[in-house]
Amino acid sequence: MDPTMTRSTSRNWLIPVLFLFLGVIPFIAQAAGEPFYVTFFARVLVYALAACALNVVLGFAGLVSFGHALFIGLGCYTVGILTQYGITSGWIQLAACIVLCGVVAALVGSVCLRTSGIGFIMITLAFAQMFYFLMVSLTVFGGDDGLNINEPSDFTVFQLSGNVEVYWAAWTLLLLTTIFLARFKRSPFGMVLQATHINPRRVDAFGYSVFRIQLAAYVLSGILTGIAGFLLANLTAFASPSYMAWQVSGELIVMLVIGGIGMVTGPIFGAVAFLVMEELFKGLTQHWMLIMGPVIVLIALAGRNGFSWVARFARRAPAQERQ
Repeated sequence: MDPTMTRSTSRNWLIPVLFLFLGVIPFIAQAAGEPFYVTFFARVLVYALAACALNVVLGFAGLVSFGHALFIGLGCYTVGILTQYGITSGWIQLAACIVLCGVVAALVGSVCLRTSGIGFIMITLAFAQMFYFLMVSLTVFGGDDGLNINEPSDFTVFQLSGNVEVYWAAWTLLLLTTIFLARFKRSPFGMVLQATHINPRRVDAFGYSVFRIQLAAYVLSGILTGIAGFLLANLTAFASPSYMAWQVSGELIVMLVIGGIGMVTGPIFGAVAFLVMEELFKGLTQHWMLIMGPVIVLIALAGRNGFSWVARFARRAPAQERQ
C-alpha cells in the first residue's frame, strides 16, 4: 500500500471521529437533563473556531498575533449594534461582520506585516487595545458595561435563539472550516504560506510576494475570527469590550500551544482541553489559575506540539497493523 495514502487516511479519520463525539453531546446532555453542557460546549466550539482562524497566521505562517481578540469583539458588536437599530436579519449581520472584519484585517495587516518578530506582536496588540478602549469610550453602545442583545440573529429558515441552535451552527461552521483548512494546508497557496515562515527569502526569489500572501492569510483569519464573534454574541446575548482584551488573544494562543500549533485539528483539541480544565479547576478553587498555569507549562514541555501525540498515534497505528 502507498505509504502516502496510508498517512493521509490515518490523519483523516480523526476529523469524523472528533466531530461525531462533539455531535452527540447535545443528545447526551438532553438525556441527562443537563442543558449546561450544551451551553458550555457551544462556547468550546466557538472558541475552537476562533483558534482555527488564528492557526492560519500563527500555525501556517508563523505570525504571532497577540491581537486576534479584536475580531471576536468586532463580530460581537456587529450583531449588537445592528440589533440595537432594529436590523435582526442574520444574513445582513453576517455580511456586515465579514465585510467589517475583512476591511479592518486588511488595514491592520497592511501595517503589522511591515514588521516582524516582537514588532509584529506588539503592533497587533496595540491595535486590539485601541479598539478595546474605543468601545469602552462609546457609552451609546454600553461603554464598559457592554451591550445587551435582545433579539437573536434571524436567518429566515432558523434563528439563533437558543443554546442548541447556536451549538449546531457552531458545530457546522467548525466542521466546514476544518475540512477547508485541511485542504487549504495542502493547496499550493497553503504550501507557499507555510514556506514564508520557513524561508521567506527563497519564496521571494521564486517570484511570490511574501507580503501579499501573508496579508491574504491575515484577512482570511480575521474574517473567520469575526464569524466566531458573531456566534459568541448570539450565545451570550451580549457584546462587551472585554471580548477584545489581550487576555482573550492570549487564551487563543494557549489553545494552539496545547492542541498543537500548525495542526488542522490542534485548535479543536486545544479549545476542548483548555476550557474543560478551566471549568474543572474553577470548581476546585477560586485560585484556579495557580493550577492552570503549571499544567499548561507541563503540556508545553512534554511535547513541542502539545496534544499532537494523538495525530502521531493515528499515523503509527496503520503501520503497526501492517507489521
